[in-house]
Amino acid sequence: MILSFFDQFMSPSLMGIPLILVALVLPWTLFPHPSSRWLENRALTLQNWTFARFTSQLLLPLNTPGHKWAAIFASLMMFLITLNMLGLLPYTFTPTTQLSLNMAFAVPLWLATVITGMRNQPTAALGHLLPEGTPTPLIPVLIIIETISLFIRPLALGVRLTANLTAGHLLIQLIATAAFVLLPMMPVVAILTGMLLFFLTLLEIAVAMIQAYVFVLLLSLYLQENI
Repeated sequence: MILSFFDQFMSPSLMGIPLILVALVLPWTLFPHPSSRWLENRALTLQNWTFARFTSQLLLPLNTPGHKWAAIFASLMMFLITLNMLGLLPYTFTPTTQLSLNMAFAVPLWLATVITGMRNQPTAALGHLLPEGTPTPLIPVLIIIETISLFIRPLALGVRLTANLTAGHLLIQLIATAAFVLLPMMPVVAILTGMLLFFLTLLEIAVAMIQAYVFVLLLSLYLQENI
């Protein structure tokens, strides 16, 4: 019984083909494509407005040289939000509950920010490893600590996204199972549990959106340190 709760986090396959590939491609098919008409329809107008608002929020902590990353950050956040939201539907799979996938997002983007800092301002980038005014005996220890904290950043990005989505999905399944078990024995308690499940689902929708925003926001803060 306990193992079946975690089966939802296993990558499904059909005829030897991993369906996680389908889950990754599906969000892009849901976005309306621009047309050659002068006037856009309501869906495109709403999509463009949403992208503009998200992009303006993401660029707030960045200086002007970092604005060239706007398209990457906005696309990544919309992609993560769509993946997280689609994973809440019945009979679906959430790819972002896989740590390997989240690390595949986090490591290259974090490494790109580090390489950008090393190329554009190597002195300032290396200066982050040693706080100003550090006593001489503590310099080796602080350099080691700051280096470890630097390399932990992509791991923290991937683990944060994976843990929050996994915990929410697991809690929803536990409460839903409890509601079905209690329904024939204690209908009133089952109804109250169902109401709790409804509010928890709303909370999980908010978490799915917030975690995608936090993921990209932290990447933008890492970029700001290196530009």
